[in-house]
Amino acid sequence: MLKHRIITALVLAPATIASIFYLPLPYFSALMLAVMGIGAWEWGPLMGFANKRRRIAFVIVTSILIATLWYYFPLLELWITTSKLQEPIIYILWLAVAWWVLSATLTFLYPRYSKFWSSHRSIRGVFGWLTLVPTWLAFIVMRSSEYQTDSYHGAQLIMFLFLMVWSADIGAYFVGKSFGKNKLMPNVSPGKTMEGFIGGVVVACILVTVAGLTMNWQLEQFYLVIPITILITTVSVLGDLNESMFKRQAGIKDSGSILPGHGGILDRIDSLTATAPIYALCYALIGW
Repeated sequence: MLKHRIITALVLAPATIASIFYLPLPYFSALMLAVMGIGAWEWGPLMGFANKRRRIAFVIVTSILIATLWYYFPLLELWITTSKLQEPIIYILWLAVAWWVLSATLTFLYPRYSKFWSSHRSIRGVFGWLTLVPTWLAFIVMRSSEYQTDSYHGAQLIMFLFLMVWSADIGAYFVGKSFGKNKLMPNVSPGKTMEGFIGGVVVACILVTVAGLTMNWQLEQFYLVIPITILITTVSVLGDLNESMFKRQAGIKDSGSILPGHGGILDRIDSLTATAPIYALCYALIGW
């Protein structure tokens, strides 16, 4: 299992980074649409869909929702200026924030109040759309930032998000393994500990600080980015716990098997589905 995880990571990480930096914006948007489509397919079992037709229907509707956004908000017109997003895009990102606040409440209270959503597939389907559609939009918002003047600027924004999430994940794993004693949320994910969570946040802040020093940031930039790093790494845990909650309720271990040793796409992007909209909104409202 560990061997498969390492091989998959060695292939997947460079391919992901290359696509972020070198795919033209329309192709990158199409790739992200495909990723969200796979995520929608994997969301089917979380809704209790064993029938492939229903899963395909959910993928089609999810793709149509994303394509509708793409049609009404052309890729190069998301930003009115280099620092101002279109207002409807801001509202959609705020809607995603509202969803993750609700998700946090449901996760912290689980299994209380789970009956109202676990017994209705339509509600779980809406949860899936609120998770996947804003994630696509957030990545396109970031990638299209200053695209016409600097095609790599948006890619760097995304890589900073990955740096925060990946470093927090790695830090939480090793600190949790070494020092973890107090369970974070045993009803949802028994393996996560408070020590691991704190360790992940600290490791992420250290690496972001090193990156900022390398890029000669001003002191004001650190004052902005470090609190955002703490926010994003905290939210990344919520994304992981959220998917764990849905999988536990559905009685499944992994969202899929498309990635050997890692499970499904949702298992890999669960943290990003929570952090990407909030990160994009922070950048749009504050900038750095």
